[in-house]
Amino acid sequence: MTTAREGWELPISEAQLTRLTRDMEDAHRSTLPAMRTGAVDLAEQTRTRSTPDDGAADPGRRRFLLGAGGLAAALTLAACSSNGKNTSASSTKGAGGVSASASSAGKYTGDLKVVALAVALENQAVGAYQATLAAAKAGKLGTVPPAVATFVSTAMAQHADHAKVWNTVLTRAGKPAITNVPLSNQAATTSALGKATSVGDVAELALQLEDQAAQTYLFATYNVTSPAGIETAATIAPVEAMHAAILHYVLGQYPVPDDFLPTDKAADPALLTI
Repeated sequence: MTTAREGWELPISEAQLTRLTRDMEDAHRSTLPAMRTGAVDLAEQTRTRSTPDDGAADPGRRRFLLGAGGLAAALTLAACSSNGKNTSASSTKGAGGVSASASSAGKYTGDLKVVALAVALENQAVGAYQATLAAAKAGKLGTVPPAVATFVSTAMAQHADHAKVWNTVLTRAGKPAITNVPLSNQAATTSALGKATSVGDVAELALQLEDQAAQTYLFATYNVTSPAGIETAATIAPVEAMHAAILHYVLGQYPVPDDFLPTDKAADPALLTI
């Protein structure tokens, strides 16, 4: 009997996947300076703000930032959205109707709650890709094409860069950095990864995490109050969406554009356990 591990094949050529991964890395590298600058500005705005900003004080600037960075995120996300179902590995409550400060207990409040959530999601993705590489090395996923391993390593490094940027915001704002995955769905994610027996299995799980991250950043552009926070989220979102698009190709799914961008897979700040 042919198992899922034995039967999986890469639907595109390794040369195509290599080119997509290279483009993804180029996009990531081009956004790093803006990400780092935005993180410093966001930390300063968070530290010096004396009163909450409800977003209404300067709607023109908010629209400008969404137009400059958010449009890129929107176009990329539209091209990468999937109608595939979620499993418990990355299920959320849906952040579409939850404000950025809906869960304000603990060390992180206001915009910093969203920053903490972003760090946790990035760390979760890093861990998932690390587990994938470990499973591949142990022979648990069958034959893993070199181009797939390169994509996994590249995406993992990019998530680590994003986590570092967000942690810079937390530490500059006088808050502890987050180095683990304080999310209530982490146990389910780890369990699902442990049951994977093919590259296709882990690609499906990774796609769920990438969709969750990308849509959370899109959600953040409409819900964080600081201009630098909006700009940073809008800068990172397209890169996360590129991860998702490539995973669609790995799964043999052409990323068909949606007319309207969903945020139903965005992570709820209530997922944080800190």
